[in-house]
Amino acid sequence: MSTGDDRRYQVVVNDEEQYSIWLAGQQLPAGWRLEGTEGERSVCLAHIDEVWTDMRPRSVREHLAG
Repeated sequence: MSTGDDRRYQVVVNDEEQYSIWLAGQQLPAGWRLEGTEGERSVCLAHIDEVWTDMRPRSVREHLAG
Protein backbone atom coordinates (compact mmCIF):
# COMPACT_ATOMS: atom_id res chain seq x y z
CA MET A 1 0.00 0.00 0.00
CA SER A 2 1.47 3.34 -1.03
CA THR A 3 1.48 6.26 1.37
CA GLY A 4 1.78 8.74 -1.49
CA ASP A 5 5.19 9.84 -0.24
CA ASP A 6 7.67 9.15 -3.03
CA ARG A 7 10.46 11.20 -1.47
CA ARG A 8 13.78 9.61 -0.48
CA TYR A 9 15.06 9.78 3.06
CA GLN A 10 18.36 9.19 4.81
CA VAL A 11 18.95 7.83 8.28
CA VAL A 12 20.91 10.29 10.40
CA VAL A 13 22.50 9.92 13.82
CA ASN A 14 23.86 12.43 16.32
CA ASP A 15 26.74 12.31 18.82
CA GLU A 16 24.38 10.85 21.45
CA GLU A 17 23.65 7.96 19.04
CA GLN A 18 20.04 9.02 18.59
CA TYR A 19 18.53 8.24 15.20
CA SER A 20 16.17 10.11 12.90
CA ILE A 21 15.33 10.45 9.23
CA TRP A 22 16.01 13.42 6.99
CA LEU A 23 15.02 14.17 3.43
CA ALA A 24 17.76 13.06 1.05
CA GLY A 25 19.66 15.91 -0.53
CA GLN A 26 18.79 18.41 2.17
CA GLN A 27 21.46 20.00 4.34
CA LEU A 28 21.70 18.15 7.63
CA PRO A 29 20.95 20.00 10.85
CA ALA A 30 23.91 20.84 13.06
CA GLY A 31 25.11 17.90 15.13
CA TRP A 32 23.77 15.17 12.83
CA ARG A 33 25.64 12.96 10.35
CA LEU A 34 24.61 10.41 7.75
CA GLU A 35 24.33 6.84 9.02
CA GLY A 36 24.40 5.28 5.55
CA THR A 37 20.86 4.01 4.99
CA GLU A 38 18.75 5.71 2.33
CA GLY A 39 15.40 4.90 0.75
CA GLU A 40 11.67 5.23 1.24
CA ARG A 41 10.49 6.55 4.58
CA SER A 42 9.22 3.13 5.66
CA VAL A 43 12.58 1.51 4.83
CA CYS A 44 14.49 4.08 6.87
CA LEU A 45 12.14 3.81 9.83
CA ALA A 46 12.31 0.01 9.76
CA HIS A 47 16.11 0.21 9.79
CA ILE A 48 16.02 2.53 12.81
CA ASP A 49 13.67 0.12 14.61
CA GLU A 50 16.19 -2.65 13.98
CA VAL A 51 19.38 -0.86 15.05
CA TRP A 52 18.26 1.60 17.73
CA THR A 53 17.46 -0.87 20.49
CA ASP A 54 18.40 1.30 23.47
CA MET A 55 16.65 4.66 23.29
CA ARG A 56 18.75 6.23 26.05
CA PRO A 57 21.29 8.82 24.88
CA ARG A 58 24.88 7.55 24.74
CA SER A 59 25.98 9.79 27.63
CA VAL A 60 23.28 8.33 29.89
CA ARG A 61 24.19 4.76 28.96
CA GLU A 62 27.87 5.46 29.66
CA HIS A 63 27.09 7.16 32.98
CA LEU A 64 24.93 4.27 34.17
CA ALA A 65 27.54 1.74 33.07
CA GLY A 66 29.95 3.40 35.47
